Amino acid sequence: MPETKGRTTEQIEADIAATRARLASTVDELVDRAHPKNVAKRQVEQARAQVFDERGQLRTQKLVAVGAAAVGVLGMLIMIRKLVGRR
Repeated sequence: MPETKGRTTEQIEADIAATRARLASTVDELVDRAHPKNVAKRQVEQARAQVFDERGQLRTQKLVAVGAAAVGVLGMLIMIRKLVGRR
């Protein structure tokens, strides 16, 4: 068999086959990660992590902070509506 820069044809073919297998695996992984069901699952897991700690307990401090922020935004909207309504 002829050699190319110190490598045999069989070695080059083996390298090409290994590269092809790695690329196929990478493409399969990317397709799996981009699948809408898997994206939604990751989003749900992230949302749960925001509300529950590692032991499954509610993160009450975060919930209180979010609730307070929601009340603040609602209060601002009511104030703006009242100010605009006066004109």
